[in-house]
Amino acid sequence: MHMEHAMNAPASASAPSGAPGLRRSLKTRHLTMIAIGGSIGTGLFVASGATVAQAGPGGALLGYALIGLMVYFLMTSLGEMAAYMPVAGSFATYGARFVEPGFGFALGWNYWYNWAVTIAVELSAASIVMKYWFPEIPGVVWSGVFLAVMFALNAISVKGFGEGEYWFSLIKVVTVILFIGIGLAMVFGILHGGQQLPLENFTTGDAPFAGGITALIGVAMIAGFSFQGTELIGIAAGESDDPGKSIPRAVRQVFWRILLFYVLAIAIIGLLIPYTDPNLLKTDVTEIGVSPFTLVFERAGIAFAASVMNAVILTAILSAGNSGMYASTRMLYALAREGKAPALFARVSRNGVPLNALYATTAVGALCFLTSIFGDQTVYLWLLNTSGMTGFIAWLGIAVCHFRFRRAWQAQGRDLAELPYRSAFFPFGPLFAFGLCLLIALGQNWQAFSADKIDWIGLAATYIGIPLFLVIWFGYRWRHGSRLIALSAIDLTSDAQAAGAKDQRSKVDDDDDDFIGEAVPVGAS
Repeated sequence: MHMEHAMNAPASASAPSGAPGLRRSLKTRHLTMIAIGGSIGTGLFVASGATVAQAGPGGALLGYALIGLMVYFLMTSLGEMAAYMPVAGSFATYGARFVEPGFGFALGWNYWYNWAVTIAVELSAASIVMKYWFPEIPGVVWSGVFLAVMFALNAISVKGFGEGEYWFSLIKVVTVILFIGIGLAMVFGILHGGQQLPLENFTTGDAPFAGGITALIGVAMIAGFSFQGTELIGIAAGESDDPGKSIPRAVRQVFWRILLFYVLAIAIIGLLIPYTDPNLLKTDVTEIGVSPFTLVFERAGIAFAASVMNAVILTAILSAGNSGMYASTRMLYALAREGKAPALFARVSRNGVPLNALYATTAVGALCFLTSIFGDQTVYLWLLNTSGMTGFIAWLGIAVCHFRFRRAWQAQGRDLAELPYRSAFFPFGPLFAFGLCLLIALGQNWQAFSADKIDWIGLAATYIGIPLFLVIWFGYRWRHGSRLIALSAIDLTSDAQAAGAKDQRSKVDDDDDDFIGEAVPVGAS
């Protein structure tokens, strides 16, 4: 396929059968656990304490609940598109199809870079965590070992990735459930360590809301990073064995995951640890001993709490790296299938794995080896800063794509009953999510503007992703002359899973009556 022709053609390469070569081997349990575990990581296990310290227990709860609502709206938007049109390129393909080709091109390369760099970041963090047990072994050794493990899981087959992520996520989920159970037992005096009155920490000092609106904004920034990764179910939809059923179920889990794993966990931290405790401000992965999870476990009398949490945090890091390798590999594959990346990345092995795309992604992940030259923390923080904005850009893209998708659906007179899954919140959901996500993205380093001297290097590291995205987008438009696609001309049929969607929709709704907010009467908008 010629590059220029493909760039201006409909993005139909990633077919509903998984695109030629890919295999639909991910079961519902894989997707559900990917959805549940996608946002559980160091943001919850380590950084959650800082949010309580900065904004008080009430401010932290409000900040996470607000961002959680935004992410839920984004996931219902993505779920509607992915259940109907499950493709490996996910929102990059949707951007090219529903907005304009240059927008999808920029979204795809932005997302590939995001997760490819995240691999390096997570490997650097893993090497730091391993020093807790093996301080004499160079971090570069652990980076190499973990990179090989992630590569092997992804190279075997998509089922290898799915099983690896299932068990990684299960460890994180069990840890959070244990934390919540033990915390509640302490709050109600069943276990020792919770001698204070349950609401004492919510009324001490400036609690429950400390630091005012600026602290609340700071919590929103941290929460935004914590939830990145929830959109992985959209990428995995291209290799799901039953996307019409499994994608809606996974999306529905997002609401309960946010409610249970973040809001309830932070409530317990606020109840048991005063927001003035200086240990809550320590958020470095090297300080596992003062993680709020560790502090609560130690108060409950659990021996070796720090070692246990160190192992859990290592699992969370490897999970993020494993997911990052999968997501970036599939995005590069999808870009190549659509002629937006070199064709060699579209080749797949007999096991249905795009190995060339995996090799390229692994090579970028090998940036973690720079830690042996420049020092773990320096490279880790630099890579983290430069990749941080790209996740928010992907979320903004999801909101835009869904808005255009539904508008095109209505403009072309299509029946909403054809959709296997439908967000109940259109148009408020994507509009609200877009506005709040944009505010969070632009406010990432707002402190730099209020300081006596502006940190231009810090600002560049924080915001470089925005001009880079715009350059790629408008550079494509200038090179290929692409323009916004008229609603009436948007292709809603290629790659669609519309056959039997109405029956499938009824089946999904019947199976999930206990979930919130999605059983919309057929024909409602």
